[in-house]
Amino acid sequence: MTDRQMKLGAFLMAGGHHIAAWRHPDAYAEAGSDIGHFIGLAQIAERGKFDMIFVEDAAAIRERNPDLASQAARSTALEPLSLLAAFAVNTTHIGLVATASTSYTEPYGLARSFAALDQLSGGRAGWNLVTSASELEAENFASSGLRPHSQRYERAEEFADAALALWDSVGEHAHLPPDGNAFADRSKLNPVHRHGTHFTVDGILESQRSPQGRPIMVQAGASDVGKDLAARTADVVFAASQTKSEAKAYYADVKSRLAKFGRAQDDLKVMPGISPIVAATEDEAKAKYRALQDLIPDAVGVALLASYLSIQDLSAYPLDGPLPEMPPTNLIQSRQQLIIDLGKRENLSIRELARHFAGARGHWQVAGTPAQIADAMEERFHDGAADGFNIMAPLFPSGLEDFVTLVVPELQRRGLFRTEYEGRTLRANLGVAGLTNQ
Repeated sequence: MTDRQMKLGAFLMAGGHHIAAWRHPDAYAEAGSDIGHFIGLAQIAERGKFDMIFVEDAAAIRERNPDLASQAARSTALEPLSLLAAFAVNTTHIGLVATASTSYTEPYGLARSFAALDQLSGGRAGWNLVTSASELEAENFASSGLRPHSQRYERAEEFADAALALWDSVGEHAHLPPDGNAFADRSKLNPVHRHGTHFTVDGILESQRSPQGRPIMVQAGASDVGKDLAARTADVVFAASQTKSEAKAYYADVKSRLAKFGRAQDDLKVMPGISPIVAATEDEAKAKYRALQDLIPDAVGVALLASYLSIQDLSAYPLDGPLPEMPPTNLIQSRQQLIIDLGKRENLSIRELARHFAGARGHWQVAGTPAQIADAMEERFHDGAADGFNIMAPLFPSGLEDFVTLVVPELQRRGLFRTEYEGRTLRANLGVAGLTNQ
């Protein structure tokens, strides 16, 4: 038995994280637009005592080529905050985290939306801060095109500070029981005055203070500037690492940055993604994995690989040859490097690399028995590579149901995961202190 326990998130994505999930015989064709399907997934995760549900976002279709877009279930998705509002009234304990980009929104509007979700859910909201790195998104919003990486993070820094200040503009118990004289304690209302390079914010948030102090901040940056922003402002970091050595290096790097911002090691939880395929025997689990892999058309796998490598096309290169040298990118730099490193380390051809990557988009994939999955997670948890994991089931709902039914009890038996929620808010269950009030 150990006092330290894992944190778990359920990363939801329509029919599943595997790019070919929608082709599987057990797939649900309407997954991307059926609110009942998503609510069911949220309730499975809550039954498993997960800390949070996580929903990503991209304000654009995923594929420019209509032929490829027509073969990808990720071409349909529900807007995340609307989805989380539905979760809020159909769950009781589990945290609700959504991605929202700093590139095409304003601090006041975003802070207001997440404050509302936090109130609706009783203190269970979280914001995954991202900077949009897709040219397709830029074409939908920015007439000037995609901003350079450095400018995106400069804007994100300013955005995060403004949102945090807005959430702090209303103190605890600022709104009083009406007595005919005042509705609020004026000393607890702190107007925000921020006139920066990218944003001007003057005012007070029209909300009571969050039941958890402020919504949880989540980030996934892997560049130096992204890791610094996470160390300064985030409560949770989602990471992508293939090997344990990569995961340990990332974990140590992010944690080492906390002290310069006056933060303790436990103030930030690092939760890498893992895509588990669980079965009663190892052979059955591997057969389930192969069945999914066999459903990937080469064109779809290679197109997905190219998009994460941030290049237009790989068709000029032989599929059974090695990945060519990649030019520097202004898009998702960390994911491009992860793919390059994977191809070199495993000596994979473009076809093999595409098929491997399509399973979980660069995240850690494990197929095995409940004990084997738990062993793998426990090893990284105890060896300084993770504080918990973001579970990316390859196929929904069966993949998440299998994990909750088979792996969670094994983790609980080992004392590695809770049997009941500790608190009423996401912050309490994560066990992370709030940042010092600004």
